[in-house]
Formats: sequence, C-alpha cells, structure tokens
Amino acid sequence: MPISELKAQMARLPEQPGVYLYYNREGETLYVGKARVLRDRVRSYLGAHGLSPRIDALLEEAHRLEVIVTDSVVEALALENNLIKGRSPKYNILLRDDKTYPYLQLTTGEAFPRVLVARRVERDGHFYAGPFMPASLARKAMGLSHKLFGIRSCNEIITGTRPRPCLEFDIKRCAAPCVHTLCSESEYRVAVEHTRLFLEGRNDELATTLRERMTEAAAAEQYEHAAQLRDSLKTIETLRTRQQKMASPEFGDRDAFGLKLGPAGAVIQVFQMRKGRVVERTELVTDAGLAGIPVSAPLPTPTPAAQQPGAVADLTECDVLQAGLQQFYAERPAPPEIHVPVPFPDADTELLERWLSAGAGRRVHIVVPRRGEKRGLLELAARNAEVAYQARFNENVAANYDALETLRVVLELPSVPRRIECFDISTIQGSETVASMVVCEDGRMKKGEYRKFRIRGAGVTSVGGSDGARILDDFASMQEVVQRRYRKLLENGGPFPDLVLIDGGKGQLSAAYAALEGLGLGSLVAAGLAKKEELVFTRNREEPIALREDSPALLLIRRIRDEAHRFAVTFHRASRTRRDLRSEIDAVPGIGPRRRKALLTAFGSLAGVRRATREELVRVVGGKSADAVLAHFASQR
Repeated sequence: MPISELKAQMARLPEQPGVYLYYNREGETLYVGKARVLRDRVRSYLGAHGLSPRIDALLEEAHRLEVIVTDSVVEALALENNLIKGRSPKYNILLRDDKTYPYLQLTTGEAFPRVLVARRVERDGHFYAGPFMPASLARKAMGLSHKLFGIRSCNEIITGTRPRPCLEFDIKRCAAPCVHTLCSESEYRVAVEHTRLFLEGRNDELATTLRERMTEAAAAEQYEHAAQLRDSLKTIETLRTRQQKMASPEFGDRDAFGLKLGPAGAVIQVFQMRKGRVVERTELVTDAGLAGIPVSAPLPTPTPAAQQPGAVADLTECDVLQAGLQQFYAERPAPPEIHVPVPFPDADTELLERWLSAGAGRRVHIVVPRRGEKRGLLELAARNAEVAYQARFNENVAANYDALETLRVVLELPSVPRRIECFDISTIQGSETVASMVVCEDGRMKKGEYRKFRIRGAGVTSVGGSDGARILDDFASMQEVVQRRYRKLLENGGPFPDLVLIDGGKGQLSAAYAALEGLGLGSLVAAGLAKKEELVFTRNREEPIALREDSPALLLIRRIRDEAHRFAVTFHRASRTRRDLRSEIDAVPGIGPRRRKALLTAFGSLAGVRRATREELVRVVGGKSADAVLAHFASQR
C-alpha cells in the first residue's frame, strides 16, 4: 500500500479500540492486529516503514486496510484471536501461537455442579462463559464463585452421607453439599443458579449486595471480612466492565446487521457469529447515485420499494436492510437467527423468513433484540457501520450534501456544484493590491489548490493624492485575476469549476463575467455574495437572492467566502510587511542582501552609509559596489 494512501486512511480512522486488517489485491487477509487506539496503532506503521523488513514486506503487499471497532481492547483481543484462527493470515503465522483463551465451565450436567476452567466450548450439556482475557481473570472468577456461593471444587462423588465436611467448608469456600445436614441438594441448586447469573454477567444486584455486606462488616469491625468483600466487589466490577460481545457461548450461530443510512449513501455491517464467536465481518455499501443495494436473488414476490429507482435518501432503513438481506444470503445459508436494528412489516418478515429458511434448509427467525448482550452486539455492528460510512463517504460531503443540492436548485445549475472556486480582492487605498482564490470540493476546502495573485495594475482608473499614487479599481482587479486564472486553466485543460463565487455584488460579478466571456467561457456559472446583506447575486436575476439565515447553502458559501477573505488578507499583510521592511539600499544596483548587511553593520544606519566616503565604502563592499552606492545617492540629491 502506498504510504500516501495509508496517511489518507489514517486521518479518517477512529480513536477507539478495535481490530485492523490488511488485505492483498486478491482480497486475502495478510495481517490481523488489535489496537487500543486504532488511529495511533496504524500511525505506528509509518514510523516503522523502512526500518522493519517485515513491515516493509507487509506494506508492499497490502492493498487495502479495514478496521472493526469494539467496545474495549479486551473485546478486540478476543476478535483478533477468532479472526487469526479462522483466516490464518500470512504475516501472523510466525508472530502468534495457537492458544485459545480460557472459558469457565459450570458443570450443570452433574448433580452437584462445579466451576472449572476450559479451553474450548463443547456441546456436552454444561454451561460455558467467557472467554476471559487475561487468563488470570478466569481463575479469579472461579475463586469468587467458591467464596460467594460455596460452589464445591473437589472431585468427590457427592452422596450427602459424609460425616463431616473438609477444610474448604471451614474456610468458607464451600457450602458442603457432601453433608446433607449442612447443605441440601435444593439449597445447592440455588447457589448454582446464583453462580450462573454471576457468570452470565448479571452482576448489578450482586454488586449491590456485596457493597451492603462490606459496609456491615466494616461497621462491626470485621475488617478482614470487609477487605475480602471489597476485593470480591472489585473483581465483579472488573468482570462487569469487560463485557464479552465478541465471544459468548450461549449466542450460538447468528448474524447481526448494523446500518448507517445517510444522504451520501448507506453502509451495512454484518457480524457473523458461529458457535458463540464472531468469526467474520462483511460490509455492504451503496452510494446516493444508485437505486439501492443490488439484489442478486430476489424474493418470490419482491417488495416494490427495494426495486424503485431513486436515491438512497428516498429509501427507508427497512428498504435498505431488506435489500441487504437478500443480497447477503443469496450465496450463503442463513443462521438460525438474524438480528436487525429495525422491524420489518409483518408480511415482509414472514416472506423473508420463508425465503431464508428454504435456502438454509432449517427454520430461520428475524429478530429485533431489545436488551441484553444480543442488543449489545447489534449496537456494536451499528457503530462499525457508522465508522465505515464516515470513512467511505467523506463526512464533510455527507454534512454538506443538502447545502450543495440547495445551491443547485437556487442557482438553477445543471448539476450539484461539487467544485466551487471563490475569489476575493484585498487592498488599502490601492496599495499592495492582491487577490486570492480558494477551492471547495464536495464541501471540503482543498488548501493545496489555493492560489494568490499580485494585481499587475491593468485596471488603473484614477490618480489620487499629491504623490500621484495610483489607485486600482476593485472591479478591474477582479476582472484581471479571473482572466488570469481561467486563461491558465484553458492552457492546462481544466479542471473547470461547477460554480465561480465572487466576494462582492453586481459590479464585481459583472467584471468576472466580462473576463469569462473574453476567454469564451461565458457558459461557466458565477455568483456574487455581498458581505453586509449576505445576498446572492446572479446574472439571470435582477433582484438578489436572500437565503434563510440558517440555510445550509448560505452557511456553506459564507464559509467559502470567509476563507477566501482570510487568505487574501493574510497575503496582503505579508506583502505590506515586506514592503515596509525594504531598505533604500535595496534599490542600489548590484547590492544584494549580503552587501546590504555588511554596509549597515559597518556604518550603523542608512544615514551612516550616506555620509561614508568612497575609501570607507571600498573597504566594505569593493570599488564597483562603492561607486554604485555613491551614484545612487548622488542622483537622489
């Protein structure tokens, strides 16, 4: 991947945790990595370029970069692990072992269940929770189940006939179901159910209870017990903040659809979960110029809304999602459950489920989760769709789409004015007159294409002041700069703007059109924006156009005009500063910056140079330059 493209992508990456993936030209995954902050992690590849042979080889082969946003770096680690195992990326093979992060297994298939550490999820009737990263967190949670609920840790066959409990009961780490008089089977089942709730992450009530017990123990001066409860509470809080959306065994097989629909287009992100793990992420995209997401395998009786031509902005979320489901499952079987963010009409839902079930060979349900971890996975897919939308459709374009469309309608343009060039003149009483031109493309300022001009004086209309200073006409200056700009474009073959914006009213606009028509470019559309009234002037209307104060179109062209004004004023001030800093010595032929500095250093000031004799000047700058200095000051006298 060219470094320039990587820099452009890096600027649009989110500052959130997640996973990044490099692909080659064939679409194969080259490398999968996790990041606490995606933008910073990808930026590090720029610093390593040229220093690491491995990264050089990766960037040379990489053709595309994608990111998947997660809620935490722990979830990113889980997703990274799943993607590496499923895809075996070329550049990950030598860098990572094939370990699996641990799960906790509650052996609900036994009469008296235990909590054990497991490396994989099996279909054996037991309950699994996890994975836990780091692995020590799994053992802390297992120990907490012993302390809080008295879940046994032994391998004994429990009959309830043991005469006395073991040491685990004495240190309050087991409810002792082995002694029926101490803990009956029904009481132990309650403890098991509480443990299951704890492992499922339903810890709010548990945390409240622990906090109350800790306060009571501290009030009773049982400080050691209060400290144990405090540590348990910290572990529960840690577990609660590390929600495992990327891998949760009870989820089974399902797909979650996230959607971002905007004026520039639509993005759908599909998270595919298999055996409780997110193993793949697929992106479906369409832009505002298409009728919608193409449907490869239509339903038996297609929904009309998904087939009508028109912009995506005219479609609803249901329309785009339905078309996305049809396209996505045209070439692959659907899982038992599909999670979508918005409900379809009942008739469409039934029709879609029948079509999906026929393709999968089993019953398929379309579900809209309302709460819990299932809803969390759906929200995560939606967040990724929003990130992808902002990266694919420049967010400024999306934000300014309405403004550009309004300008097209108001100015009666043949198309949306994607490229706008704006001119401004800056001068003080005709002195140091300069002009600026700024470029706005798709609602975004392109500073690399800004231009500045020194007015050459072709438009002198009057003479004022006792010193005969020439005052340049503002209209003639505008005509000159527009003529110079578009004569250059004619020589280079473009690109020509969709709209020429002039800072000024009727007079400046007429001067701009005079320049354009003189070049044979009278078909270009120009408009003027007056500063005080903020009225838009056009050639085809006698009266100016007054846009609403909160109109996106007015806000856009005002922003462009203000940027042109800022650029012109900055250039004008710099020109005045250079003029004021010029010395009279600069006018002497043959005297450059080095000799000027030498003269001023030797004689202290311009007056000292005037008073110097030829012999003194020769010692500093030589005979030829000394004669030039004397001749210059003699001509002034």
